[in-house]
Amino acid sequence: MKTVNMHDAKTNLSRLVAAAAAGEPFIIARAGKPLVKVEALEQLEAPPSRLGMLKGKILVPDDFDTMFEDEIAEMFNG
Repeated sequence: MKTVNMHDAKTNLSRLVAAAAAGEPFIIARAGKPLVKVEALEQLEAPPSRLGMLKGKILVPDDFDTMFEDEIAEMFNG
């Protein structure tokens, strides 16, 4: 496993994190003493899509965008 010092880790953090995400963990050391291990997190499966789950269960009127237009205008304009 690769060990990098603190300064190199700060300088090359993006590259090191990309490598760790690709399965190459590394250790960050200070004054030659290992401090932390950086490795990719386990990827969790995305929950099933909920898109369209109410299809056929609710009815949206054709005039939905203009419903109560006059009443709303009256509330704002008096």
